Amino acid sequence: MSKYDDIKQSAYDANMQLPKLRLVLFTFGNVSAVDRNQGVFAIKPSGVPYDELTPEKMVIVDLDANVVEGSLRPSSDTKTHAVLYKHWQTIGGIVHTHSMYATAWAQAQRDIPIYGTTHADHTTVDIPCAAPMHDDMIKGDYEHETGFQIINCFKERGLSYEDVEMVLVGNHAPFTWGKTPAKAVYNSAVLETIAQMAYLTENIKADALRLKDSLIKKHFERKHGPDSYYGQ
Repeated sequence: MSKYDDIKQSAYDANMQLPKLRLVLFTFGNVSAVDRNQGVFAIKPSGVPYDELTPEKMVIVDLDANVVEGSLRPSSDTKTHAVLYKHWQTIGGIVHTHSMYATAWAQAQRDIPIYGTTHADHTTVDIPCAAPMHDDMIKGDYEHETGFQIINCFKERGLSYEDVEMVLVGNHAPFTWGKTPAKAVYNSAVLETIAQMAYLTENIKADALRLKDSLIKKHFERKHGPDSYYGQ
């Protein structure tokens, strides 16, 4: 038994959802789960196929990305997760994938426009795409700097990470987060669906109009507003 068993299991369960939801190919993704009280998070080991994962193989690291427990190397994206956990203190889980449509928008260096109510059910703004990383950051501690690439994008745009739980990293791929690892995975699946819908929308009608403000407000508030009435 380990005092980290709960977050290992949580991280494992969340990671195993990625192939089921067709969000990853081979080992192209990872999920982490944080324990704020212990100041650590569990993350997928680097390069291990999903069908070989077990809860015991999850690696425990602290918020400075130092390995605390585990015999395997943690994900190569561990430092990015660590930066986000350290600076955004209400998130409980983070997902990084290279899902096809979200990654295509990231490679195009484009925000995903809010075209429909599916998008508005989850956020009231375009999904932001962080600008590609500067050369000096690339030459430095790359994965560490990726965390700040995301944080700086939100600061520059005046966005709240609690209101917008997803981002595209320019020329790279998406990251999502949530209060729990399960919510972060949910957001990753939603982002991929929104990205695909937006791509198809522009292919059907190149000059498609953005969703009007009244519908954005209605659909977001019926799920998240003070008088929300969606669900049980």
